[in-house]
Amino acid sequence: MLRLLQTIVFLAVCCCNGLTGGTKYTPDWKSLDSRPLPSWYDESKIGIFIHWGVFSVPSYANEWFWYDWKTAKNPAVINFMKNNYPPDFTYADFAPKFTAEFYNADEWANIFSASGAKYVVLVTKHHEGFTNWPSKVSWNWNSMDVGPKRDLVGELAKAVKKKQGMHFGTYHSLFEFYHPLYLQDKANGYRTQDFVRDKTMPELYELVNNYEPEVIWSDGDWEAPDTYWNSTEFLTWLYNESPVKDTVLVNDRWGSNTRCVHGGFWNCNDKYNPGVLQKHKWENAMTLDKRSWGYRRTAHLSDILTMDELVETIASTVSCGGNVLVNIGPTHDGRVVPIFEERLRQMGQWLGVNGEAIYSTLPWTHQNDTITAGVWYTSKKTANGTEVYAIVLDWPRNNKLTLGSPDATSDTVVYLLGYSGKLSWVHGAQSGVIIQIPEIPYNKMPCQWAWVFKFSNLK
Repeated sequence: MLRLLQTIVFLAVCCCNGLTGGTKYTPDWKSLDSRPLPSWYDESKIGIFIHWGVFSVPSYANEWFWYDWKTAKNPAVINFMKNNYPPDFTYADFAPKFTAEFYNADEWANIFSASGAKYVVLVTKHHEGFTNWPSKVSWNWNSMDVGPKRDLVGELAKAVKKKQGMHFGTYHSLFEFYHPLYLQDKANGYRTQDFVRDKTMPELYELVNNYEPEVIWSDGDWEAPDTYWNSTEFLTWLYNESPVKDTVLVNDRWGSNTRCVHGGFWNCNDKYNPGVLQKHKWENAMTLDKRSWGYRRTAHLSDILTMDELVETIASTVSCGGNVLVNIGPTHDGRVVPIFEERLRQMGQWLGVNGEAIYSTLPWTHQNDTITAGVWYTSKKTANGTEVYAIVLDWPRNNKLTLGSPDATSDTVVYLLGYSGKLSWVHGAQSGVIIQIPEIPYNKMPCQWAWVFKFSNLK
């Protein structure tokens, strides 16, 4: 009986200290990098990125407008300001014009849900330093004090979380172009950390505690190492004690020494898409506007990705083990412009037919076909074996598709996703298969962009 009581007391102490509640991480990269990624992220594959801030007011050049104007001295930006604003106009004068009067978070969430995306990452603070929530450490430079007079982050977090199967995330820039505390730390060779202590780290804790995001997408890290930013201390708290400790993920932008080396999933660089299988989980953060992440009033139709280009990006990324984060830039008054909404809804239409080849899939033995170009493979484990999906970007000539990678057996069955008719196939001359596709009326075609052929019972 005494031994039983001792055991009960020991277990009670362990529970109080969290010793039986899972791994406790320590503030070093070896420990933090050992944390498994929550499974929902890899299963999701598709996310939406939203670049929105004071830079959406000039909506000219890109989201680095302030820097391009004052530091890079971009002639086009300088002329834009000279031709349209008085000489004493400052960047801060744009903030009252960031009005968001047409912002409806539920409408945005409906568009994102229709797109087939499973998570949403909102820019809560870009390098300009303006916070899209009422931060206690960003006095008079936040969306409640000036401009919208609203909690933009809170509204979208609530709307997204109401959607079944969708996850909410936050982008946050560690540094700010012109914050005096940051500039002083920089002048001191990053031997002081006043900006980290009084501004950027308090913001991260606010975001996590107030909105419980399941993705923390860090940026603005490249000028100083992780030790300046106190990154490992924050991540230790995030993984051990935060309200999202069991479901949250982070990227790899936590210091000038961490990209493609440390963190949860890796972004490495903007629009990172290596085209070959990666050993570590990664994400391709890309944007529908080829020239900017924020909204541009001067964008031309040719600057916007076509659906063919978008589907190719999805296929090439997922085939190589990555997720795709598709960026849009809303307007200063809170609208998702029609061309972006159309692309997102078209993506949802495509995924509605072909999502089986995207969501919860794994990279296959081959990423590209060995004979036919423009073919990307994914796979999925089932109770009966492995299903293989060939994402074919161009419709085969003469309705005959030759693939070199699949090794078929007499039991192999080939399907075209979204089409109920039967497909016949024969072995290739030396390897692979030749699929004969019947004539399909235009109004019976399963989709308009990229077609997916599913294989069961391959060798």
